[in-house]
Amino acid sequence: MSSIEKPVTPRVNAIATAVPACDVHASYTAWAEQQLDERKAAVFRRMEARGGIDHRFSVLSGKDAALDFGSFYMNGASPGTGKRMQRYAAAAPDLALQAIAALPSTKGVTHLVIASCTGFMAPGLDQVIARRLGLAADVERVSIGFMGCYAGITLLRTAAHIVRSDPDARVLAVAVELCSLHLQETDDLESLLAMGQFADGAAAALVSAQGEGLGLGEGLSAALEDSDDLITWTVGDTGFAMHLSGAVPGRLADALDDADLQRKIVGNAPPDAWAVHPGGRSVLDAVERGLSLSSDALHASRTVLSEYGNMSSATVIFVLERLMRERPESGIALAFGPGLAMEGLRFGWEAGDA
Repeated sequence: MSSIEKPVTPRVNAIATAVPACDVHASYTAWAEQQLDERKAAVFRRMEARGGIDHRFSVLSGKDAALDFGSFYMNGASPGTGKRMQRYAAAAPDLALQAIAALPSTKGVTHLVIASCTGFMAPGLDQVIARRLGLAADVERVSIGFMGCYAGITLLRTAAHIVRSDPDARVLAVAVELCSLHLQETDDLESLLAMGQFADGAAAALVSAQGEGLGLGEGLSAALEDSDDLITWTVGDTGFAMHLSGAVPGRLADALDDADLQRKIVGNAPPDAWAVHPGGRSVLDAVERGLSLSSDALHASRTVLSEYGNMSSATVIFVLERLMRERPESGIALAFGPGLAMEGLRFGWEAGDA
């Protein structure tokens, strides 16, 4: 009589996060207001105060972080993409390694998966991190680049696929974003409000098929029709220019209100926990409204937004780190990005081997 093998359930065994030392939220407000006339500045202050963000951190430091004259951004001309990438190559590995160092152990890692959309370098971030960690030369590496905020979901989903194909795999998954390297001098109110949500941060996770942790299940993907211009991330001569349309929350709420999409996301029963990428207070409000969630359903997402801002792909992993402490039996993670597109993942606590 043949035995039936138990399906492999990838699980996140541990998550650790890191942010730089400098809180630049207040500095950014002053810098943005300098570029606006009195009427626009008043609107900016009012809208920013309602944004649900108290702190945002940057790898910039000293005069650069204060956005003073003579600093990285106030030096007669906006820094070029080359200078911004030099800063990225110098700072991104350090911040990623800071998060990795807070994990219980990286011993026995067989695969390294990296997600980042705020910089390019070669040798790649994956190679630099692997060498500085002293990982074996035959560790398999994957880099996920320029997908935007939902790449955090793609990162975990990729790690889960690796574990399903190789149950002995031990995957180190890392997201690191340095959004503060891409500020753009402008008097456009919508652009300044969008940039005022973004920050720097890194998250690291260990994914395997053994032990207790947050089990990773079915993936979810969807894209809105005729939405290509709602969120864009364009490489220019002065860094990467973010466009985040004010129409995003409304379009998102309408899409999530669709019965077919709701069934696809929620399934047969509402989950115990929601890990929604906090792309801004209005985005979280739109998800809450579109999916008819309770007022406290997105508590973890709102807390991360308040304490750190939007760190692009790393942010949803910050949310999952908080939810891991609650050991939810079931959950759904969602993130949104250029497109407008959505990536999602089901999760639920796994107690480990009996």
